[in-house]
Amino acid sequence: MTSRHEHAVAILLAAGSGSRFGAGTHKLLATFRGRPLFQHALDSVMSANFSRVIVVTGAVELELPNEVLNVHNADWSSGQLSSLRAGLASATGADLAVIGLADQPFVTAEAWTSVSSSTRNIAIATYDGVRGHPVGIAAHLWDAALSSSHHDDEGLRSFMRLHPELVEEVPCKGSPIDIDTPEDLEQWT
Repeated sequence: MTSRHEHAVAILLAAGSGSRFGAGTHKLLATFRGRPLFQHALDSVMSANFSRVIVVTGAVELELPNEVLNVHNADWSSGQLSSLRAGLASATGADLAVIGLADQPFVTAEAWTSVSSSTRNIAIATYDGVRGHPVGIAAHLWDAALSSSHHDDEGLRSFMRLHPELVEEVPCKGSPIDIDTPEDLEQWT
């Protein structure tokens, strides 16, 4: 598949505190299948061949390759919306942003590519009919989408509910399972 977008960027959100994981190691740095958890999501994004990859960090800094733009969200504790704002603000020149989460190690490169290949203004990955990440949104909708969110942890969900006619569900292989607790980590290791 080829994207209809000339300048699609990927934004990987990795700013949260991971508080449900407990004390000690931040969940994104926890070893999962031999590597830090976030590395699995980052590898999928990097394999999807975006023109640019942006990782939004906050509570913890990650060791990222030089070709990745690391955007630190100083306001990370206010919720996911602030990280989304920081990522989109750094996506200048892009005509599409495809957004995913760093704690989802089973989202594949193909899911990122499939979402970016949609011909709709908003595309969302589905797994067995259930919506998940990544989510793609055309640049001309960014401001409207950000201003329609009423809760700091809601991200783009409000805007998609208000404008279902703009959304395409894209069936993807893989899984949207996220790792939030040590039990999650153990279950999927």
